[in-house]
Amino acid sequence: MTDPTTSIQKIRETALSLSGDPSDYRALLQLASDRDMVLLGEATHGSHEFYEARAAITRALIEEQGLDAIVIEGDWPDVARINRYVHGRDGDDSPGQALSDFERFPLWMWRNTEMESFVQWLRLWNSRQERGRQTGIYGMDLYSMYRSAEAVIQYLETVDPGAARRARERYACMNHHGDPQRYGYRAAMGISESCQKAAVEQLLEMMERRNQWLQRDGPRAEDEEFYAERNARVVHHAEAYYRGMFFSDVNTWNLRDRHMVNTVLDLRQYLSKQRGRPARIALWAHNSHLGDARATDAALQDEINVGQLLREKLEEQALLVGFTTYTGHVTAAREWDQPAEHRWVRPAMEGSVELLFHETGLGDFFLDLASVDTCALHRPLLERAIGVIYRPETEGQSHYFRATVAEQFDALFHLDETRALEPLDITGHWEAREPPETWPYGT
Repeated sequence: MTDPTTSIQKIRETALSLSGDPSDYRALLQLASDRDMVLLGEATHGSHEFYEARAAITRALIEEQGLDAIVIEGDWPDVARINRYVHGRDGDDSPGQALSDFERFPLWMWRNTEMESFVQWLRLWNSRQERGRQTGIYGMDLYSMYRSAEAVIQYLETVDPGAARRARERYACMNHHGDPQRYGYRAAMGISESCQKAAVEQLLEMMERRNQWLQRDGPRAEDEEFYAERNARVVHHAEAYYRGMFFSDVNTWNLRDRHMVNTVLDLRQYLSKQRGRPARIALWAHNSHLGDARATDAALQDEINVGQLLREKLEEQALLVGFTTYTGHVTAAREWDQPAEHRWVRPAMEGSVELLFHETGLGDFFLDLASVDTCALHRPLLERAIGVIYRPETEGQSHYFRATVAEQFDALFHLDETRALEPLDITGHWEAREPPETWPYGT
């Protein structure tokens, strides 16, 4: 086993300290210059610096390297409204309005000040570009079963009222539940009719009739048809996901990440055809989705993720970038569907990669993992993951897993102390900042 002191010294010799200006990203941009897919992670869903850094990196990729699209860990129809706004195609008067389709928990994950600023920048950038050089933004998640079904019907009403009627009839079996998890439970238990067959039939009909609609309506209708077909795929996969939640032999994590990858690859193919060259895409999602699952405890449960699948599919064309933090504050809830709070992030545990990075004394730094030879990063260490819920009272069990960081990512940013992401919808719960003194260190 590598001596910790040796590992610290090797990281010190290799890491590039961050100064807080655009030059911080030069090394990463150099790595990304010949990659088609740049995966930008985050260790939490509520740290300001992660969102800030991803936005800055993505702006540079757009300005300097012609990035074609950003794909985020959000639902396809919700992000479609943002895409219309950044292309100047919708009636929204502000980026805050364009983010309004994010209506369910956790609102702050995309309705936050950093996202608002980036969306406004992207609209301005696109307004100065020819259509073929504009950058789009898309969602890859599958929670929007009802909203996607509505979007399919709305599209079909404009191109084929008969097809819209059939879609409405097929999707009707979902509508009287009101909640997708309730639908999933009742369908899985045989209490209510399953919509599995109907969802597949709807997708197949749209695929079969696609060329007929496009020949009639012309190339300008191509985007709308593509968006609608993606929504039909969301319904198909979301139906399986919500039903699968109640079967012990169904791994819904794998269903979800495979859907994300299918969305990204289909979008890449679509944009590449439009541009006449391989499209370049940046992904924004949690480290747990974008780091290679084969290098983590997830592999012990036969779990795959986006990072693993894209590495397997695209090989060197996929660049996996992780983010870590040692302490600070985070926007997170105590339980699902509870209000966002301004939570203190406890200092990282013994045996964690975050503590190792903190002990280098470098503060914030960038690390090209290919340049770090034999050290602790080449063996399993604890790594922290905070999603939308933070449970410090059970932090070891709830937020840590083992990962071989040098195999999990290609590069990494460590931001030693981070602050909470600011929601657009601030409540008294968030304003009441949790002070560090309220919990013992290292638990």
